Amino acid sequence: MKDILMKQPLVSVILPTYNRAWVLKTAIDSVLFQNYPNIELIVIDDGSRDNTKELLKGYKNQIKVLTQENAGVSAARNRGIEKSRGEFIALLDSDDSWDKRKISCQMDFFLANPEAFICQTQEVWIRNHKRVNPKVKHEKPSGMIFEQSLNLCLVSPSAVMMKREIFEQKGYFNEEFLVCEDYDLWLRISSTIPVFLIDKPYTIKNGGHKDQLSNLHSQDKFRIRSLKNLLDSNTLTEEQSLKAKKVFKKKCAIYSNGCIKRGRQDEGEYYLNLGQGI
Repeated sequence: MKDILMKQPLVSVILPTYNRAWVLKTAIDSVLFQNYPNIELIVIDDGSRDNTKELLKGYKNQIKVLTQENAGVSAARNRGIEKSRGEFIALLDSDDSWDKRKISCQMDFFLANPEAFICQTQEVWIRNHKRVNPKVKHEKPSGMIFEQSLNLCLVSPSAVMMKREIFEQKGYFNEEFLVCEDYDLWLRISSTIPVFLIDKPYTIKNGGHKDQLSNLHSQDKFRIRSLKNLLDSNTLTEEQSLKAKKVFKKKCAIYSNGCIKRGRQDEGEYYLNLGQGI
């Protein structure tokens, strides 16, 4: 068995969690039951106050646990990545889970396509314990997906696997972002690197619960910020910049109108001017 492990690249799975003991076991077990032999699972407890600590103790040396004061999902993921040892990095959200073939199918892809840096699987979507079909706008493209990804996030953290060096090239998750930290990173990556799709539904994405971050904060506000950072970086091609500016103006106008309708006149005017000034 040791010889088999030595021949297989190490995959580091990064799993941040905050007060998710009620679903965390399903996520952890789905990693431990993978049919790929060389995985390290790093769980980052981001200051949980429920019984997460007791749950994690039960796994003993099967997992590596990092604890920190609550600093958000980006900080938790970044710390896990920095402490990991794998040549490949896979992410898993604490309310999601995997088919047992997920890691092995992605490793097969990388071995067959050594030039690739990042890939993701298809997903099964569960909302309030019922399977739902994604809308057409959520269909995942494959390859150079930057332009399609400007309007909304088309890469799922739980579905993705990356070579470690991608973070050296493109940076880590922006720890100032409360939401859309993944949208921000995928745009930076996909501006120059193809994101490949494996057409197998090996990621189970659970949603509909009240504590989802996307329900608590305005996504467009952070997408606007991400686009502004990207445009200011002067790293885009002329065509990419034109497409990004068009989406930026549209999102600024929509968010501005929403602010004004809700009586936040100053904020609305700020974003209106921001969009017009680009």
